[in-house]
Amino acid sequence: MPLLRRAMPSLVPAALALLLALIAPPAAAQKGESAPPPEKYICPNTVGSTAVDCFVNAVEHLYTMCRQVKSIEIIEFGYEKSEEGVNGAKSEYCIDKHKVSMTRPYQAALREATGSTLAVDLLRALHEQWLKALAELKWKPGETDDQYKARVAMPYEQFRERATALRTALASSNTKAAATPASPARKGSAASTVKKSSAN
Repeated sequence: MPLLRRAMPSLVPAALALLLALIAPPAAAQKGESAPPPEKYICPNTVGSTAVDCFVNAVEHLYTMCRQVKSIEIIEFGYEKSEEGVNGAKSEYCIDKHKVSMTRPYQAALREATGSTLAVDLLRALHEQWLKALAELKWKPGETDDQYKARVAMPYEQFRERATALRTALASSNTKAAATPASPARKGSAASTVKKSSAN
């Protein structure tokens, strides 16, 4: 903790600049220019073009943003006082803001995964895990600096494990759908159409 205190005067200005960049609206939108699609801010590092891909990236990206804001509060006030009064207001604002930001990609991902009950369940579990990780960004009394940092880094591995299971479930569902043969009723209908065409 003394090390944090000595470093604080030089770190806080840069940290505050980062905070403003994280929570301020895009500059283009402020000037009245057309802003990039919201997805570019919510899931900027998505590895695919699907709604599920965007949601999976948003889970990590938005968690990271609020984790950084919480780190700034800790640098400024110290662990023990980071939750006193309004000292934690910026991180609380970040969490509330991005719970709303996540609504659109989450709902889109659920719609996209509708064909797989397992994928839908995994999406819901990942969303719940994300909410829990955000709530646990607060420092717990008695934690050392190393313990806190290790704890708030743990969700990334958990996010990725669930994301891998989710993609596997979707791939399996898509494979089964592609391999499903036409129903007997449709086959019979097609045969009847051919017979009628031959009779004519």
